[in-house]
Amino acid sequence: MKRVLFALLFFFYLPLCAQTTDSLTIKIGQMILIGMPKAEVDSAVLAEVKAGQVGALIYFEKNIPKSASAFAAFKRMSWTYQKAAAIPLFICIDQEGGKVNRLKEKYGFTRSVTAQDIGKSKSLDSVRFYADATAATLAGLGINVNFAPCVDVAVNPANPVIVKNGRSYSASEDTVIMFAKEVVTEHRKYGVVTVLKHFPGHGSSDNDTHLGLADVTNTWQERELKPYRALIDEGFADGVMTSHIVNKKLDSRALPGTLSRAMLDSLLRKKIGYRGVIFSDDMQMKAIANNYGLEETIKLSINAGVDILCFSNNIQGVEERTVNKVQAIIKKFVASGEIPASRIDESFHRIMNLKKNFSGTELEVLKQTNQTLTQKIQLQAEALKKTNEELQQWVDGKKKWKKKKNKKS
Repeated sequence: MKRVLFALLFFFYLPLCAQTTDSLTIKIGQMILIGMPKAEVDSAVLAEVKAGQVGALIYFEKNIPKSASAFAAFKRMSWTYQKAAAIPLFICIDQEGGKVNRLKEKYGFTRSVTAQDIGKSKSLDSVRFYADATAATLAGLGINVNFAPCVDVAVNPANPVIVKNGRSYSASEDTVIMFAKEVVTEHRKYGVVTVLKHFPGHGSSDNDTHLGLADVTNTWQERELKPYRALIDEGFADGVMTSHIVNKKLDSRALPGTLSRAMLDSLLRKKIGYRGVIFSDDMQMKAIANNYGLEETIKLSINAGVDILCFSNNIQGVEERTVNKVQAIIKKFVASGEIPASRIDESFHRIMNLKKNFSGTELEVLKQTNQTLTQKIQLQAEALKKTNEELQQWVDGKKKWKKKKNKKS
């Protein structure tokens, strides 16, 4: 009898248990941002989203469907992922304009221009027009986070990754602030989160952090912080992205910004007063990947104050970082106390606040998910009770039949 009951319990509750994710996995999942491998829904990514193991996705040009109906196919892909998530996803893209532009005209999307071109025009109408067009396109595609505007000040005219690529509005920090405000304002009209980058300033570097370490100790200027101070103080900072630059003026240990508690916790949070979500730049860029192991990178960045860690899986020559591997590493450090559980909670709350403020649906989605789960448990419990009653009746009937049989014999 006990064996039968256990088998029934196993049959009814195993599927539920398999779908129930522990709270630490969910919290860590909200801290993980990953790239997708192709221009269609990926079954492995979809499963990770359903399981709550990942809370944010990022699109690159390789993810754009190459078809005449690219817009519709792209939108279906976004909403397939979004609908699978119990907690709304951040679906992200780098759509600054110009060279940093995933949604190109050749795929049928709206034309964009560089920040540098807008800065030269000195026209607020221009920046509003292009920011509005970008934000409307993103919202239509189901993308709710744009890693823009770039608020790096063009300190070094020979800067290979920011200035030469036209990604800075100006060598004047006041001009950068003025245009960045307009970009943020236009995106907010469509419910799209903007992310200021690259803290604490990448405009003075001589090197590209995609390719290796960039040390700005001797070139960085204090005025590179001014856009962050102004935009944070005036309420224009939805998110902030870190830079992998080394700056010994700000961190005596010479840690890259993404891994530096001195730059992120002491400077950005405590001194400047930023309370929102900190996104890492891609953790697989070679400034990080070629100089720090994955475990060390994860531990240092989270303890420094990073809330969402980006693993694009989009850079050649760098090992792919799987969600399961990142989850396991963070859990190990939490278990050992090397990453305090309180740090995970801090990041989770910041992320939830940002999602709630922009989606307006996060609490309702969570509520509906909990109700669905509760209903499922109740239905399965009722079914199990009914089955147990029927089984007991069968056992009782069997006993009575045996007694009658024994009496007759």
